[in-house]
Amino acid sequence: MGGIPFVRDLEFKYEAVAKVSPRIRRVVAENPGPFTYLGTGVYIVGEGDVAVIDPGPMIDAHFEALKNALKGERITHVLVTHSHMDHSPLAHPLAKWAGCKVYAAGPAIPTESEVRMEAGDDLRFQPDVTIKDGDTFKGSNWTIEAVTTPGHTSNHVCFALKEENALFSGDHVMGWSTTVISPPDGHMGDYFSSLEKIRRRGFSTIWPTHGPPIIDVPPFLDAYIAHRKAREQMIIDRLKAGDTLIPEMVKIIYKDVDKRLHPAACHSVLAHIVHLVETGRVTAEGPFGLATEYHLPAAA
Repeated sequence: MGGIPFVRDLEFKYEAVAKVSPRIRRVVAENPGPFTYLGTGVYIVGEGDVAVIDPGPMIDAHFEALKNALKGERITHVLVTHSHMDHSPLAHPLAKWAGCKVYAAGPAIPTESEVRMEAGDDLRFQPDVTIKDGDTFKGSNWTIEAVTTPGHTSNHVCFALKEENALFSGDHVMGWSTTVISPPDGHMGDYFSSLEKIRRRGFSTIWPTHGPPIIDVPPFLDAYIAHRKAREQMIIDRLKAGDTLIPEMVKIIYKDVDKRLHPAACHSVLAHIVHLVETGRVTAEGPFGLATEYHLPAAA
């Protein structure tokens, strides 16, 4: 797909804690699927006083596994990259158990559309503390910076671990797959800007919530961005070929992709088309949606 050097191999055991770097431990929830890959990887940063990033789904066995992994330690911050059902539901139960607060860039904004995402919005999610770009959180041997990255969702935020020049990327950048952008909350223009923002930072390692880390970061991000631009050209090519509806385009553009992912692909194509319309390269015959017809401008 698009020349992206995907990384998909990960050695792990569900609900077991594994030390993956000098300051990072990971616990993988047993919620594999077409959108979660192997499951939600929960990151524990530090020792003694710790931060927990994306506690994951509300599964009893998973909650118990996190409690066991954190026994004898003090959670100072529960950090959430965004409010999807595979990332945020356990945030408040864990914070209540630990006696700390939940930090995120904002509450859930529901995505209403003809096709429902499997991961789904955590509509009950509301952070205790709303964070902004550049906010920092500190422990005894770690410093985490909030890096706002709207695109996948409007409230998406990544977290940079300064001592390791590492980024916890949530779903903004994933090693195993491209990221779904689902309008109206997801926005492709914002996503392009956020990818460039991350590329400029020069991180050594990216730790997505799903799948293995990305350790060869610059070429991966270059390919990730190039892939999105190639998707735009594919959409333009389908419009030139006479396709006017998004599902028609998806059947051709994503013909080699698992059909279970085609509903999500429709959302990503819609996000691309919104961006193409906003930048004057495509026209829409009505409100943005999967049933709307799209065309190239008459002069194109």
